Amino acid sequence: MKTIKSTFLFSKAQQHIPGGVNSPVRAFKSVGRNPLFISKANGAYIFDADGNKFIDYVMSWGPMILGHAHREVLSTISKAMKNGTSYGAPTELEMQMAEQIKKMFPSIELVRMVNSGTEATMSAIRVARAFTKKNKIIKFEGCYHGHGDSFLVKAGSGALTFGVPSSPGVPTEIASLTLNATYNNIQSVEKLIRENKNDVAAIIVEPIVGNMGVLLPKQNFLKQLRTLCDKEKIVLIFDEVITGFRLAQGGAQEYFNIKADLTTLGKIIGGGLPVGAYGGRKEIMELVAPLGPVYQAGTLSGNPLAMSAGLTLLRILSKKKILYKELEKKGKFLAENFRAIAKEKGIPITVNHIGSVLTVFFTEQEVYDYHTAVSCDTKTFTKYFNAMLEQGIYLPPSQFEAMFLSAAHTHSDLEKTVAAFRKALSKLH
Repeated sequence: MKTIKSTFLFSKAQQHIPGGVNSPVRAFKSVGRNPLFISKANGAYIFDADGNKFIDYVMSWGPMILGHAHREVLSTISKAMKNGTSYGAPTELEMQMAEQIKKMFPSIELVRMVNSGTEATMSAIRVARAFTKKNKIIKFEGCYHGHGDSFLVKAGSGALTFGVPSSPGVPTEIASLTLNATYNNIQSVEKLIRENKNDVAAIIVEPIVGNMGVLLPKQNFLKQLRTLCDKEKIVLIFDEVITGFRLAQGGAQEYFNIKADLTTLGKIIGGGLPVGAYGGRKEIMELVAPLGPVYQAGTLSGNPLAMSAGLTLLRILSKKKILYKELEKKGKFLAENFRAIAKEKGIPITVNHIGSVLTVFFTEQEVYDYHTAVSCDTKTFTKYFNAMLEQGIYLPPSQFEAMFLSAAHTHSDLEKTVAAFRKALSKLH
């Protein structure tokens, strides 16, 4: 596989952009090679600057649930941009988007559009603090909720990939307000609440963890969080930036039949354009300006291009209930074949899978929290990643990220991926 143009572009980019990339995991540092520069995408495929074609399992980190360059979404964007790209004023599209989100997420009674998942989570904890008149938040080790100061304490995603679970530049005064519990361990949460009696405003959690790789909640863990929050008058925030509209039409809340007090959304609701949102119970969201005193604003919030793309995508998903069953079958096909091949080859792996997301962990033990995730064999993952890439399979370039499937992935694509997996594992001996 030739990567002459990508290598040149990366060298040039490093002269102008920190590390040559605009998001750390894209640098491919953890997989020991230079990144590929992508020139176009269509359906389940991406093409790099050298013309190499790949079956894509990153899918822009989740938004492309229908596949890249979806005809209806592109058509909507094209029509919308003819009317202008930004107004800094209210539009009917924003209202229609809010209405559509509420239909699909019954726990959301009022919703505010923002520009990224990070904006959504930052805003959600601010309004939760205002509502409860308490200061501290509980998050979980290795969970990633964007790059806000309050979240870069034992964080996941890129922070975990690069071995930097905390970030310089975060004041200790702010970091001290973030308490870290252990995912899937309700006792760790109860302990923090006892030690910080009447000062915990919110618990924020990825109901399905996507930023330590895919981690699934143990039975009753999420329900236990809901019960605990009710008892202690703590706001329960589900970070559904990844799971929202991907795990089910109503996200993890529909899947597990649990309602959060506040929900953060992103990715899919932009149809591939930058977007985020937070919403929830009316009595909490009524505190947001201009209705209430909690200030949050954004010039491009509710951008008409993003609203048109996201609204089109959500309307398609709302009419395709069978889509989620089809995606589940695709994910199950990959997971079962990966497990069988690894067993045949005598290579220890654990595959965590739910719906259209999955992660192959190079470990023989169950992976269910931060400590079991970081114990995985990342050196073997690097060899595996590169072996798959050479065969035209584009995976997330980190052990601690999720593979994403789409409606555009065909059975032929899946079979090619399984065949590539077999060859890749043969090279690990």
